Amino acid sequence: MNFEGLDPGLGEYTPGLDSSMDPRLDPALLQGVELDPDALAVPVSESMHIVEGMYSELHSVAAEVGIPVTATHFDLQEELLWMGNHRGHASSFFGPTMGRYSSFQVHMTDDIRHIQSMDTGVLFLTKNNLKCLTRGGLIMFDYTTEEGADMHSLILTDNNTLLMGGRQNYVAELVLTTVQETQKFTVEVPGVAIMRQSNRFFFCGHTSGKVSLRDLRTFKMEHEFDAFSGSLSDFDIHGNLLAACGFSSRGLNGLSCDRFLMVYDLRMMRAITPLQVHVDPLFLRFIPTYTSRLAIISQTGQCQFCEPTGLANLADIFHVNTVGQLLMSFDVSSSKQALSFGDSGGCVHLWSSAPEVSFNSYSRETELALPCLVDSLPQLDWNHELMPLSLLPMPLTSTEPLLSDWPTSLITPSPRYDYTSFNLFLTSSFEQLCIYKYFKITSKRCMLEDTLRYKCYFISILYVLLHLICCTSIYLEFEPVRCLVQNHLCQKEFCLACELGFLFHMLDLSRGDPCQASNFLRAFRTIPEASALGLILADSDEQTGKARLGRLIQSWNRFILAQLHQETLEQEGPQAYRGASSSTLGSSGESVIGRLFGCEVENSSLCRCGKETVRSSLTLLFTIHYPEQNKMIEEYDFAEILKKSICLEQSTQAWCDNCEKYQPTVQTRNIRCLPDVLVINCEVNSAKEAEFWKTQTEVRLISPLVARIYSHAFTKFSHKSTLKYPLMLYTAVGLTESEEAEGASVYDLVAIVSHIQDARTGGNLVAHIKVGETYHQRKEGVTHQQWYLFNDFLIEPIDKAESAQFDVNWKVPAVLYYVKRNYHPKYDLRIKNPIDASVLLTEASLARKQRKSHATFIPLMVNEMLQAADLVGLDAEFVTLNQVSVKHFNGTNEGVVDYLTQYSGIKPGDLDAKISSKHLTTLKSTYLKLRFLIDTGVRFVGHGLQKDFRVINLMVPKEQVIDTVYLFHMPRKRMISLRFLAWYFLDLNIQSETHDSIEDARTALQLYRKYLELSHNGGQEEFRKVLKALYEKGRKLDWKVPDIDSADGQGSPKSTAVFPSVMGL
Repeated sequence: MNFEGLDPGLGEYTPGLDSSMDPRLDPALLQGVELDPDALAVPVSESMHIVEGMYSELHSVAAEVGIPVTATHFDLQEELLWMGNHRGHASSFFGPTMGRYSSFQVHMTDDIRHIQSMDTGVLFLTKNNLKCLTRGGLIMFDYTTEEGADMHSLILTDNNTLLMGGRQNYVAELVLTTVQETQKFTVEVPGVAIMRQSNRFFFCGHTSGKVSLRDLRTFKMEHEFDAFSGSLSDFDIHGNLLAACGFSSRGLNGLSCDRFLMVYDLRMMRAITPLQVHVDPLFLRFIPTYTSRLAIISQTGQCQFCEPTGLANLADIFHVNTVGQLLMSFDVSSSKQALSFGDSGGCVHLWSSAPEVSFNSYSRETELALPCLVDSLPQLDWNHELMPLSLLPMPLTSTEPLLSDWPTSLITPSPRYDYTSFNLFLTSSFEQLCIYKYFKITSKRCMLEDTLRYKCYFISILYVLLHLICCTSIYLEFEPVRCLVQNHLCQKEFCLACELGFLFHMLDLSRGDPCQASNFLRAFRTIPEASALGLILADSDEQTGKARLGRLIQSWNRFILAQLHQETLEQEGPQAYRGASSSTLGSSGESVIGRLFGCEVENSSLCRCGKETVRSSLTLLFTIHYPEQNKMIEEYDFAEILKKSICLEQSTQAWCDNCEKYQPTVQTRNIRCLPDVLVINCEVNSAKEAEFWKTQTEVRLISPLVARIYSHAFTKFSHKSTLKYPLMLYTAVGLTESEEAEGASVYDLVAIVSHIQDARTGGNLVAHIKVGETYHQRKEGVTHQQWYLFNDFLIEPIDKAESAQFDVNWKVPAVLYYVKRNYHPKYDLRIKNPIDASVLLTEASLARKQRKSHATFIPLMVNEMLQAADLVGLDAEFVTLNQVSVKHFNGTNEGVVDYLTQYSGIKPGDLDAKISSKHLTTLKSTYLKLRFLIDTGVRFVGHGLQKDFRVINLMVPKEQVIDTVYLFHMPRKRMISLRFLAWYFLDLNIQSETHDSIEDARTALQLYRKYLELSHNGGQEEFRKVLKALYEKGRKLDWKVPDIDSADGQGSPKSTAVFPSVMGL
């Protein structure tokens, strides 16, 4: 391959030309480059005679002869000089003597374009690959960019991330700890070939000859310098100066190397006097020692030193002896004492300012290989009687096995990775287990929940402040329950099944964003049974730790199962919401909750007189009854305890109709069939039960639970070994025919709720949940199972053995959930959205005195229903939730639909259904309307919608939200109020007396139309100028709208209708 014309641009500081335009990548383009013959004729003698005490050649080494050196880099931690060549090979040289330290292949075909050293390794960038290797050549990670990428440069940032740029129109951000690409920053001018960083900006050199200055946090462009008309070759920054060299366009003659260096003052953001040099500059670098001097290097090896604000002197030129080769790369050490050059012939040249040179001011010691020292071995007399046979070397044998070899049936190759943990159970105390502690979130911090971002899609389960919700999140893992509540819809205002369905729907839409359960908790607090069971805690009880959370969660478990069973058992008809899809329940009245959790039991009471009374009932959970303990410590089997708890037999005083008095009665409970989900309350509410768990933990060896459960009244219970933790009921490879005939069932543990005890705060509740393949496939696109720890908003993967370990000194079991294997085929797991367009039709007002003549809206007709991508304006005013107004972007009729009253300026009685003249409706009705619009794909326009949706408790996809507070906002500037924007852009005076949500929604739509007009007509640059003028005007007025009744009299009447057809909720 002919490398003539290749010059330094693929090294650490990549020049800014596209590969199709760069003369260093396309030799044919060099034919049009004009070089000054006078400058080439300048006589250059030995460097030591020209500039005494400056830089001179210290050492040269040939890495690979004939292969161009495309990148050189001084190691920032050790005394090493790195080089990479055109064929993807890297080598390192130690110290000023240039002794080869390591050499290895980085890429098989692509050239190395950038080298960057770190504390733990060295980064090598090729065309579409980033590889990190140790200084000895071991791979730490190998990251491949997306197809079609052409990377040229990278830069390390301060927060353990790096940025990569190239010919594409974006800069990729990569996190080094996880080796994952977090985001892509779009650049306006494609082709980022050089990147630098200061304490104020990121600097990007583009192939078009421009240099852009970008924000350190958002990467948005703040300033731009148009340096050269052809292309950018190199640039560097120091202090408040930026110097750049490049090529200028000469029309039909192609590109010409420009001998004027462009110098910019970063304080005033403007160019100062250009610097004319006597060589054709291709590389430049600031070498600040006593002064801020510049080193300018040409492709032919000439190097000139000059001050950026002074005049260049011919006496400051020296020549790199490349023996006719072209320079391909250049770098300066961090100590500024050494320079390195790589040429097209495969040689690396080291220049220094002193014979004893250090690459870094403080370098750590480089680990060198020990010298090979081979001592002469002593002579062995094999005839000596006392010489051991082990000293004799093993003779070479044939392929036949030795007599001492073990048979292949008894040996196996050692695995490369041992996935079995040597410490299966925790040994740390509770004080060291931070993940189990209670994470208290103050109200002020709760306002920032939208800033919480999780890297895993699964970690959006729940983010609320109530301990009991950790138990509700378990039911999300049961697919029949999830499908049931999302198909359920009724007219009850406070229905837990409906609210749970809304909550699960938000979790399905979420991609890592936290979801609140405020509407669910609101409905929960209105149910009398919740107060009767003591589930609603006072703030003082929770803060002082008086709440008994272990007993509370078990009462909650009974309540939520019974409530969901009752609400889903109600038939379609008067309670069904109009327009809702048909229920999945049959006409028999059996609910899915009953089929999933319910167990038919027979309660038998036998009196002393011999009369037996039998009653059938349905129970949704069971409670463990512990045996009486004596002084002798005895081992108990969990399966036997479970059997006696389910098939309970006890003696008590009960009323006998035959004897007509209370008599000692033997009560027995037998089951007819087992449920698909077995819910067990552990009832560890006293020191007696805690001592039982503690004793059993101490006397048992670790072994899995192996037990068979038979469907006919637990007639048989068997086990293969003792147990310590209830991990699984009956673990076996398969069931025999006899076992299947006897009705054996296999149950797996899928969830555990535990009480973490803390004497100071009262403790907290955590849940260990085994997330199955179905949920992982739906949220993350992977098929595997994993145990997770749920501790409020903290969710961590955890080992299954740790999840089933209980130390009652701090971790007490509360509820266990077992599921039957392969139970899903019994249930219909399809989700049919029960909300349709009928929710938007007119409905009766709750106000008794509301008259039709006073209606402030025109209801939507069937043919006016909104479609996907339609625009509506939205604004909400809250007492808790007072008014939501939605305004159509394009319509034919004038009018405003105001279903709820105004928040600001509200009069006594406006919210009272008995005397109000307004059109009133329920929160659930409003929620369903907005939910239908979201499901339809309608886009919402408003001002500050993030808070509105959070209070309404809705999850809206980001692509359906257009927030004017961000449309008219500049980075690192304040947010601007809707009133000021309306005055500045629309000449409207809104919110002068009270807040009107309809007026605000209409104004947001007008502002969005104004934004489209400004951005389309003038482009982004003109729109930035408009925003700057807006902020300047706001600062002058202190962001206060001038009095509308002043002399200038600007404004518009509030009754002016700018856009027709208003629809309100």
